[in-house]
Amino acid sequence: MKNTLLRQTLAGLRLLLVATVVLGVAYPLAIWGVSRIPGLQANAEGSQIVVDGRVVGSSLIGIDPVPTDPAHDPYFHTRPSASAEGALGPGDPATSGGSNYAGDNADLLAAVQERRAAIAAREGVAPEQVPTDAVTASASGVDPDISPAYAALQAPRVARVTGLPVDEVNRLIADNTSGGVVAERVVNVTTLNVAINQATR
Repeated sequence: MKNTLLRQTLAGLRLLLVATVVLGVAYPLAIWGVSRIPGLQANAEGSQIVVDGRVVGSSLIGIDPVPTDPAHDPYFHTRPSASAEGALGPGDPATSGGSNYAGDNADLLAAVQERRAAIAAREGVAPEQVPTDAVTASASGVDPDISPAYAALQAPRVARVTGLPVDEVNRLIADNTSGGVVAERVVNVTTLNVAINQATR
C-alpha cells in the first residue's frame, strides 16, 4: 500500500515538473521566439508608433484627437465611438464597443443626424457631402481607419489650419492609405496625424 502511494506521488511530481517546464518555460519561450520573426514583431509589440524614441500611439488603435481650440482643429478625425458622451466624442477606449442599436433605432438615427450636422459644420460643407463612415460608429469604438472620402473631406481644413499645402496633405493621405483590389481602401488616421505633425515641425 505504501509502495503504491509512493509510486503514485512520485509519478504525480514528475508530471508536475514536466508540465511546468514544457508549459511554463518552453512554450512561452517558443511563442516569444516566433514573435521575433521579421514581419510579426510589430504586431507582437502592439504595432507601436515611435517618434524621436518615444511611443506616441499604435497603428491598430484609433483615439480621436481633441484639439485645444476647436475653431482651429489641425487633426484628422476617426469614426465616432458609441462610448462617446457627445455626438463626435472622443470615445472612452476603456469601455469600447458598439451600441448594438438596430438600423431603425430612433436614438441611433438621431445620433447619426447630430453627427452629420456637426461634421458638416466643422468641415464647412453641406450635410449630404458627409460620408457614411463619418457618422456611423465602428464596432470597437477604436477603429483607426476611415474611408478615403472622409479623409478627403477633412483635408482642406487640416491644410488651412496647419499651413501645409493641400497637395502635401493629399500626398500624406495617400501615403497612409492601404487596401485595394480585394480589401477595402482605408486611411489610417493615427499614422496620418503623426505624419501631419512631423510635416509641420
